This record gives sequence, structure tokens and C-alpha cells, in this order.
Amino acid sequence: MDSIFENQRQTHEEIERLQRALSTVLSHSYPTQQAHIANQHKAAQLLDRIVARVHELNSLYEDDDGRKAELNALSAPVAAPGTDDLAEFYTRLGRTREHHMKYPDSVVGAFEAELATLVEEPLAGEYEDEDPLSVMFSGEEAYGRYLDLHSNYIAYTNLKHLRRRPTYLQYLDLLLAVSQTPVHTELPMEARQTKEYEAYLQSLHAYVLSFTKRTRPLNEVDKEQLAAEVEFGSTWDAGQVPDWQDGKKQNGTANGEAGIWCAACQKMYSKQTVYDAHLTSKKHLKAAARQQEGDKQPSNGSAADSNAASNTQQSKNRRLALLTHLTTALLRPLSSTLAETRSNVERRFALTAREREQELLDASTSATTATAAPDSGAAPPAEEEPEEEKIYNPLRLPLGWDGKPIPYWLYKLHGLGVEYRCEICSDHVYMGRKNFDRHFQESRHAFGMRALGLPNTKHFHEITRIEDALALAERLKQEGRQELVQNETTEELEDEDGNVYNRKTYEDLKKQGIIR
Repeated sequence: MDSIFENQRQTHEEIERLQRALSTVLSHSYPTQQAHIANQHKAAQLLDRIVARVHELNSLYEDDDGRKAELNALSAPVAAPGTDDLAEFYTRLGRTREHHMKYPDSVVGAFEAELATLVEEPLAGEYEDEDPLSVMFSGEEAYGRYLDLHSNYIAYTNLKHLRRRPTYLQYLDLLLAVSQTPVHTELPMEARQTKEYEAYLQSLHAYVLSFTKRTRPLNEVDKEQLAAEVEFGSTWDAGQVPDWQDGKKQNGTANGEAGIWCAACQKMYSKQTVYDAHLTSKKHLKAAARQQEGDKQPSNGSAADSNAASNTQQSKNRRLALLTHLTTALLRPLSSTLAETRSNVERRFALTAREREQELLDASTSATTATAAPDSGAAPPAEEEPEEEKIYNPLRLPLGWDGKPIPYWLYKLHGLGVEYRCEICSDHVYMGRKNFDRHFQESRHAFGMRALGLPNTKHFHEITRIEDALALAERLKQEGRQELVQNETTEELEDEDGNVYNRKTYEDLKKQGIIR
């Protein structure tokens, strides 16, 4: 229809019906994470349609010229005697009747179908290809219940200037520390200045932003990020970001020790002795001379280059600091999800392969049976239970096969509180004697032995230091040579006359022609 007033009336009606549908969707309560996330996405789609209808309605109200022209056409003007004042009205009424006679389902067809697809839920097996929600999340994420940070963890462990490679659980603990400090303040500044760290931070920010949008579609995440960026801009302008703005007060080393910054070399040194030793090096003397010349002659070309390099470094620091601030702002609301992810990873470490397969099978079965609509009058399945309550585990004991902490006496019996460090495995720490003994046959230790050029045999069992392994290999070589010489001297041979000689005497007599 071409009537502005009819379009306004119809848009008002659609907005009211969409609002009622949104209220119905938000009033539903679901026992499973999958159904809850699906309901949130339906509500987000309804909100998007309401916003689109409101913008369309606003544009119709702003068209004053069109409204006045149609209103004048529908009004009864002062006409000459003998003319019909309502001719325009009846002309429009005739076109409206003709339209509805030609398209009898035009009023209730399109909008009703669109509303039904948003409010009604498909039954189990109704999807033709695949559940769209299962495509949105990976198997490790469990429909938004946990975070899948394995690719980010691999990128983190491959960073330069990283003094210790943490395990996946330790990496999750580092991310959980964002409730008190910004993300990755444990890294030295020389590690945070690399291109690899910037690429890693961008990847982490993109993943956490995507996860937040997928699990909390009703939150205005983009507006929150924009507000965080504005907040960072004011903080940066006030000079309140000391880690990135003050070069002399850079962060310490990964071990928590205070580092020493060299302004001339633009490098951090972990110990005083190392810093004192580099002061006499040619590289430092040249850098100090360039810095001194730049201070004395600010107008020459070298000073200009130094200022340009300083500005480039400052812009890079601001970019990295902004990424750190935005990523921290995203991770802090996800602290409970991070804690649940850590508990789930620790629990899965204690499961066998068969138990993990059974867990996946149970999860898929429960997801299939939970797709029935809640307002259909059917009771939920008996096996469906609410989400598990948080487990009280102040001693941070490992979780057993049932998902609960193991008894403390069992923890002490297996010595799971004792650390065993293996230098061949890049200083990896194994908790408990059983895990330590088992790791000698695992791929990590075998890879470390191959890197040293040594065979991973029983001779090297219980050897964890690189120096000891190399010394043992050399000793085994010497023992092998001595054994070969001993075999040559102890082996006995007999000549044609029946005389018996050792191998060396026999070969010497044969060379002299005494025996044949």
C-alpha cells in the first residue's frame, strides 16, 4: 500500500506484537545451557527486528511533506457546487478493496510466518542439515559453558623471551588474575614489545569478543568496548598507564624480580651483574654516544630520527596498551566462566578415554531430549537436572571421576603435592611420583631426548638434568669401547694342530706365517 498513515498503523501493530513475543520468549526458563543460549539468541533476533521497525516508523514520522500532502488529499476541500468532496477518499477505498480481493492473505501471511519462526522452537530432529547453535560453538565450549583457549595457549607458549612455559591449567590461572591486574602483566616488557605478542593479544581479544557475543547476545558488547576505549583514552592522556608510558619503570621479570632498564639500549636486564657487564660492551657504548649526541644537538638529523623512532615506539605502546585494556575489560565479566573452564579441564584430566566418550554420548543425548518447547504442556524429561553447583574446594585438590575433589588422605598417599622438575622437558613440573615415573615414556620427554641427540632407553631413566644425561651417554660410550676390546682379548681360536690362542695372538702369529 502507498498510504503513509496505513504504513504507520501497520508498523505500530508489528512493534506491539514483536514486543509481546519478546516478553513471551524472555519469560521461559530452561534447565540446560543449550536451551538457554538458544532462547537468548531468539530474544536478540526479536530485538533487532523491533529496532528496525522503530527506525522505519521514525522515518515515516519525519516525512512531514508526504504526510501533509496525503492529509490534504484525504481532507474535504472547499469545492465548486455539484462536485463530490469525498472523491479522493472513495478512490483510495476502491484501490484498497481491489488489493485485498487480489491478495486475500497479504495481511496475515508474511508477518505471521516470520513471527512463528522466531517464537516457536523446532522439535528434536526437525533441522534439515544441522542445529545452527551447534555450528556456532565448538565441542570444547559446550554451548558457551566453557572457553576453548587451546590455540591461544599454544601461541602464548611460543612467545619470545618467555622464561617458563606454563601448563594449560597454569595459563588459565594467569587469565583468572585479570580480576586484580591487567592481562599478562607477569610477562617482561621485552616479551610484550614483540610482534608475536601483539598478534597473540589480537587473537585473544577477537576470540573473547566473539565468545561474549555468542553467549550474551542481549548485551551491547560493542558499546561496552567503545566506552572502554574512551576510558582508556582519558587514562592515557593523563599519563596513568605506567607500564607503557614510563620506560624507566618497566615491569619486572617473569619470576617477580625487579628488572633494570637501559635507556640507551632500550632493553631490560634481569640482574644487576648482567646490567653492569653490558655497560662496557661496544653496543652499549655506541648507543650511549648516540643518545648523548642527540641530547646535545637536537636540531641535527640523528636527533630527528631519534624523535621519529620515539614517536613510533610510543604509538606502538599505545596500541598494545589499548588492546590489553580492551581484553581485560572482556575477561573480567567472564571470570566465573574461566573458573568453570579450569575445573572442567582438571576434571577431564582424571577421566579415562572410555569415560570421556561416555560423557560426550550423555551430553548429546541430553541435548536431543531438551529441544521440546516449554509452553507445549509437556513435562521436562526426568533425567534433566539443573546445572551443577559450584564445588567447595579450598585446598585445590584434583577432581576424581565423579567431578568431586579426591580425599585429602589419597592426595597425600600418592604424593600429589610433591613437585618433580625435569630439565630435559623444558623445566616442566610433574605433580606426584606416579606422573613423574610415567613421563619418561611420554612424547614430551622423548622429544627432549631427541633434541639432545640421545636415545630414550632404560639407561636414562630417572635422569632429569641435561648435564647428567650427556655425562651418562659419554660413559656408556666408553664402556662400550672397553667391552669391545675385552671381547677381542678373551675370544679363543684354534689352529690346525689343535693349539688354542686368544684372538689377538692368533692374528699376530698368522701375519708372521707361523700358523696357517
